[in-house]
Amino acid sequence: MSVSNDASSDEPNAQPSLEELPPSAKLVYKVLEYEGPMTQSEIATESRLCSRTVRYAVTKLEAADCIDSRASLRDARRSIYRVSRARTTA
Repeated sequence: MSVSNDASSDEPNAQPSLEELPPSAKLVYKVLEYEGPMTQSEIATESRLCSRTVRYAVTKLEAADCIDSRASLRDARRSIYRVSRARTTA
């Protein structure tokens, strides 16, 4: 039986840091950081990632508390994503 020294196993509720996320999530984060709040389709256009990859990256970033979302004022069916304020001050 082997014992893992993985930091995430020490804290079961620990959120992954930005460095631990997949490359697509890092790219989406940088796009939002440089371009400001965007919808998933705008992120896909700007990053040149497919919509499925953007959806996966957004899910990972939200779970890590790196980005926030809110409903679009123009179309309530869409969400607007932006870099989390907690991340910008740290």
